[in-house]
Amino acid sequence: MTSYPKVAKIRQSFDRPQVTAIEQVVSEELDKEAIKCQIKPGASIAITAGSRGIANIALIIKEVIRQLKEKGANPFIVPAMGSHGGATAEGQVKVLNSLGITEEYSGAPIKSSMQTVQIGTTEEDLPVYMDKNAYEADGVIVMGRIKPHTDFRAIIESGICKMASIGLGKHDQALALHTLGIHGIRDVMPKAAKVIFDSGKVLFGIGIVENAYDETAIIEAIPTKNIFEREAELLQQASQFMPSLPVKNCDILFVDEIGKNFSGTGMDTNIIGRIRISGVREPENPQIKYIIVGDVSAPSHGNALGIGLADLTTERLLNKINFQAMNENVITSTFLARASIPIVLKNDKGALEAAMRGNWGVDGQDTRFVRIPNTLEISTLYVSETVFEEIKDDNSIEVLEPPRDIIFDDKGNFPNF
Repeated sequence: MTSYPKVAKIRQSFDRPQVTAIEQVVSEELDKEAIKCQIKPGASIAITAGSRGIANIALIIKEVIRQLKEKGANPFIVPAMGSHGGATAEGQVKVLNSLGITEEYSGAPIKSSMQTVQIGTTEEDLPVYMDKNAYEADGVIVMGRIKPHTDFRAIIESGICKMASIGLGKHDQALALHTLGIHGIRDVMPKAAKVIFDSGKVLFGIGIVENAYDETAIIEAIPTKNIFEREAELLQQASQFMPSLPVKNCDILFVDEIGKNFSGTGMDTNIIGRIRISGVREPENPQIKYIIVGDVSAPSHGNALGIGLADLTTERLLNKINFQAMNENVITSTFLARASIPIVLKNDKGALEAAMRGNWGVDGQDTRFVRIPNTLEISTLYVSETVFEEIKDDNSIEVLEPPRDIIFDDKGNFPNF
């Protein structure tokens, strides 16, 4: 008979810098001398809007639009999201609408097109494209969330530069960069962004950084000439704000759900310590022997991209996979291993037992086990008694339930958090 570890339910807290007066901060940022001098009365100005669920993004865009109008400009929104939304103009508007970014709410038109204009080339002769509507405007404001990328480590990762290149370049730029694999999005992407910035079309950037609770921590308007330097600095701050598991090593990590609504890779690679891309070094921490994924979220509509980052999964997840959606996504990215199907077990109980059997030389009750709802929400989690004894006296840890026996429902699955 399998001997399971006892588990405690805990809540871990993280530093929580937060912008609460969104409108006031946006107003102050756009009133900075180096920024407001770029806003000319009567100018048509395109504002980029991406496909990620960024906290307060609709409100931030709305306030930027209000400030631009107040200064006499004529703002409009352009979807800046590579191939998302099915790589169609209509699909990209729907993505924005799903994020609360509508013409009615923002107070400005959304001009969506997949047409681009080639405005130059990188030193490798890679074509650099810009959304046609943005190119024909008098100026562009590039807005993006600055955060660690899920595919690589570099000075510039996810942020304004990525929005300027892959976002504003639409499907054309996404294909051109992704065709080069990791070299394209890590090394060439910033060079494509530089061509965009050097074109004179970008008035300034707006960088957004979130805290560990996915709340707005920083909103900053950045002069175009300073974007590279300042984005690198803000990336370091974003990395410090990132949440993490309470321990750096465990035997088994159980993730209740993977999904595109949690991370573009289904599971945030920064949380699980796995990237699995040829030519990219794996993170030093956390060190996890086995990762189990139990289910795929409903908003993912069967796109289980990221399942290949796990070692074991369940029949209920397998039965929900939309292979067409997942395969199209992973083939576009070229990181094929992330859609590989791991060992499939009947239920959570079977998957846990299989992982424990492969955990050589460790008694069941001594298993270093952590269970999280998903990689976006890791403040509340279950930890095995071995882990609990190690962290229980940490000031950032609140004990919600002391160690008790593991419970499965009548189908052999964990009950919901």
